[in-house]
Amino acid sequence: MAEYKHGSMDTTEQEKTFNGFIKASIYVAAFSIACLIFMGLVNS
Repeated sequence: MAEYKHGSMDTTEQEKTFNGFIKASIYVAAFSIACLIFMGLVNS
């Protein structure tokens, strides 16, 4: 087996992907909340 040293793996791509996912999730949640507020104001 190859020697493995804990903490030596490069995780920059995984971190970029995760940060992009979180940012997209926040945008989708904000858009959904804004749509619900807009629908509540227009329909009342």
